[in-house]
Amino acid sequence: MLDDESPRPPSQLSLPARPEHLASARVAAWRAPLVLPTYHPAAPDVLPAYLDRRVYQGSSGRVYPLPFHDRVAAEPVPHAWDAVHLENDWLRVVLLPELGGRVHVARDLTRRGEGSDGYDFFYANPVVKPALVGLAGPWVAGGVEFNWPQHHRPATYLPTDCELEHHDDGSVTAWCSDHDPFARMKGIHGVRLLPDAAVLEVHARLHNRSELPQTFLWWANVAARVHDDYQSFFPRDVEAVADHAERAVTAFPAADSRYYGVDYPARHDDVAVAADGTEVRGDRLDWYRNIPVPTSYMAVGSREGFFGGYDHAARAGFVHVADPAVAVGKKQWTWGDAPFGHAWDANLSDDGAHYVELMAGVFTTNQPDFSHLAPGETKVFSQTWAPVQDIGPAHAATTAAALRVDVLDGALRVGLAAFAPGDEPCVITVLGDDGAELASAHQHAGPGSPALLDLALPDGAAAAVVEVRRAREVLVRWEAQVARPAEPLVAATEPPVPADLATAEELWLVGAHLEQYRHATRDPEPYWRRALEVDPRHVPSLVSLGRTALSRGLLARAEELLRAALARQTRWNAHPADTSAAYLLGVVLEARGTAPEAYDAFAAASWARPWRAAAGYRMARLDAAAGRHAQALHRLDDVARSEPEHLQ
Repeated sequence: MLDDESPRPPSQLSLPARPEHLASARVAAWRAPLVLPTYHPAAPDVLPAYLDRRVYQGSSGRVYPLPFHDRVAAEPVPHAWDAVHLENDWLRVVLLPELGGRVHVARDLTRRGEGSDGYDFFYANPVVKPALVGLAGPWVAGGVEFNWPQHHRPATYLPTDCELEHHDDGSVTAWCSDHDPFARMKGIHGVRLLPDAAVLEVHARLHNRSELPQTFLWWANVAARVHDDYQSFFPRDVEAVADHAERAVTAFPAADSRYYGVDYPARHDDVAVAADGTEVRGDRLDWYRNIPVPTSYMAVGSREGFFGGYDHAARAGFVHVADPAVAVGKKQWTWGDAPFGHAWDANLSDDGAHYVELMAGVFTTNQPDFSHLAPGETKVFSQTWAPVQDIGPAHAATTAAALRVDVLDGALRVGLAAFAPGDEPCVITVLGDDGAELASAHQHAGPGSPALLDLALPDGAAAAVVEVRRAREVLVRWEAQVARPAEPLVAATEPPVPADLATAEELWLVGAHLEQYRHATRDPEPYWRRALEVDPRHVPSLVSLGRTALSRGLLARAEELLRAALARQTRWNAHPADTSAAYLLGVVLEARGTAPEAYDAFAAASWARPWRAAAGYRMARLDAAAGRHAQALHRLDDVARSEPEHLQ
């Protein structure tokens, strides 16, 4: 609850009107400064900070070569931020390219009226008030922060390039691009508005420009303004949530154990009533009002591709939808609904609002949880957010619609939010276990106009499926039975020290874990060195140590290790399935100025599919440098076949 125990209306940014020359555009896109009170960070110290052993978000918090800011102005000044504005009939979106390309405002225009310009389904912070939360210091709450290659984004308070692209279908994308300050990987995210749907799309392209494999994660950090009547929701298959690195776990939505030191089971019988009459028990982690301390939780084992948040007082919220094969991360973070948390909210804004973060991860399930990008590889994916009205927390969702189904005595209560208008009504069909139709209805639904209805069932019948179609296209589908995780999650434990592991494989695997997760205080190298004591010719450990030496510029040592790995690999098989050692040796030899030997090493590496594009690209560079232009083009043709998104 707010500090004065009475809810305040949300403060709302006043946004410039759509320019007259864009009045008839189905999607209007323009740049116009947004003046915001701003607390500017003080200049960083001229001496670099390294912070090599700093733990940050569960991984390494080293900052070099970024400058580290350790002070922020005590008073704000007006500042005109470069802003990109996108608007269609239902949504208004504002991006700030100078602050990491973040979405600052996402407004549901279907809720205009009574002195409001619409419902901000993301928290639109009325000030830029950084606190020293970010990797390099300044960090801003509100909107959507796009985090990669670690959290919070190293460049969260740095500018991005931004360009508008107008598509043939009438949609517009604002592309924001920068280079990761550490490995110089290229990250591009495009915020797209469509002419015919009330959805906000984000299209991302993450490219490894370097010659070495890199690790990364991607979390879209969405802020939602909250109060006693705000509920976050995960899919129904989420029965457990975990802390960072899965150090602690508990059931969800009702916690069944102490979590972050809070005895939630003891609160089970504490019942409150939300604005719309919904009962809220004190052990429920999905309600902001119940969490008194700073708390993270991440969904475990979900196979569904959606989640979101819902404001029961405003009867509005949002849903996030993405491909569940790669977009598996679902997280909530809160400072906590208590004086400590409220103080942190005040550190980050001036409007008295509280917020939570409902974060969506792609190629990651936890924090820290890093995936890999090969040299030259580009990962391409999309995420979608859409506002919902009146239906409550969704039980199923796609990029076309969100659906809620409550099972009543002999009936179903159905709420449908369709994200695009349509001339034809939606056909809502209820099916039984045998596929027979139990009930159906035809209802119009579109942006801002949800369908809310009760469907009676035959006596004794139970619904197995609710399916929504429009013009023969399935918009969304709800199933009564959902798949559950086979086994309960057990909290993670710290890996043993090298002396306590017996096999080279175990030693290498622990070292690989520490390297991939960018562990701040434990190095992988002692594990790999110990593995070589157990087995002096253990190939994975030789390769890992060789790659580490290469990354530090120790070229002679790297060559020695990689040649030893290749000697063992090729003792019986001249063409091993894993050609990592050959590729890395090629990089070493190229750096040492022995191009012909490097070319041969790359050629050997290119025989294996994982290194075909990376090695072929390095060979093409060497061909071009030697004037073998036709051969270079031939190589690049093959790179394009094996890695079509290779940006270089």
